[in-house]
Amino acid sequence: MLLDTRFNNLTKERIGCAMCVHRELGSGFPEVIYQRGLAVELTRSGLVFQGEVSLPVFYKDQVIGSRRTDFLVESQVLVELKAVGELTGAHHAQAINYLKAYRLEVALLINFGEASLKFKRLLHNPAHLT
Repeated sequence: MLLDTRFNNLTKERIGCAMCVHRELGSGFPEVIYQRGLAVELTRSGLVFQGEVSLPVFYKDQVIGSRRTDFLVESQVLVELKAVGELTGAHHAQAINYLKAYRLEVALLINFGEASLKFKRLLHNPAHLT
């Protein structure tokens, strides 16, 4: 899904925080280490976030459960972390499905597992849900 340019500023600083963590730690650690490092960077940047936040999952306007996400930043940006050799279509689908289920518009899928930090900005318009 294409990213609406109105989300560029929302995601730019979060990506910068992730780059700082990757530059400091490199690749090879489990996801939880990067999650903790990113929490430190988000705090240092003055961003308001929740880590390991449990969000309701919606199905046709009904809450059918909940699921934890790595981070929710500024109550708008879903941040899903990975520490894998390569992001796959399944990782992208997971992030898009989370956006749909949580009724959010923008997500960052960030992979710390490669030699260079990899990220995808994903967009979903919850107004299209029925």
